[in-house]
Amino acid sequence: MTLGVVTYKRGMTTILTDDGESQPVTLVEYVPMIVVQIKTDATDKYNAIQVAYNPTRDFKLTRAEKVHQAKEIKRDESGKIKDIIYHEGGPFSKLKEFRVDSPMDFEIGQVVSIDFITEGILVDAMGITKGKGFAGAMKRYHFRGAPGSHGTSRTHRKPMSGGSTDAARVFKGKRGPGRMGNARYTQKNLKVIKIDSELNLFAIKGTVPGPNGGEIVISPARGTGH
Repeated sequence: MTLGVVTYKRGMTTILTDDGESQPVTLVEYVPMIVVQIKTDATDKYNAIQVAYNPTRDFKLTRAEKVHQAKEIKRDESGKIKDIIYHEGGPFSKLKEFRVDSPMDFEIGQVVSIDFITEGILVDAMGITKGKGFAGAMKRYHFRGAPGSHGTSRTHRKPMSGGSTDAARVFKGKRGPGRMGNARYTQKNLKVIKIDSELNLFAIKGTVPGPNGGEIVISPARGTGH
């Protein structure tokens, strides 16, 4: 994963372009990210930065979580922790890691810049799709179904054969009934139409995966297709 921006999906609307064209867009809200750990080839065998986000209350974190993202730790004479000072905006409830080429370009406590997200750029949006629960094969895989007449008897919405009987099992990847949605999905090559710096909002053309309020990671596009 390359460096991206953590956002929350806020819903869809339309925007009129200068040419008078109506564009469907998804609004996502950027949340500030603070660097709390830097990983390098020398220490961790790979280059990455770990960021903290989503402010929370101090009592909701374990001691290990508090110490991990602390800016300064004050101890008494016996060495016990007396007070923990957090970075601006902290403490935070969530952590995320991004692979980077040059981790030394970052420093602990730094607010990650979002300057690489500009109007007109193509981005990839990764999120968790809406969960649909247990679904049949027709809804889950868009099967056509059996004919509605001409001798069809009570098999209109049934999937195809379960496969080989000699195997005594169902082969992995067999398309049939099961859980639908609630899986990580990346929508690629979406265009950033507008940026509102005051409200920390991005307007992205089209749809992004997940429900309103869901967490979306926006990163520069890396290719075409899914």
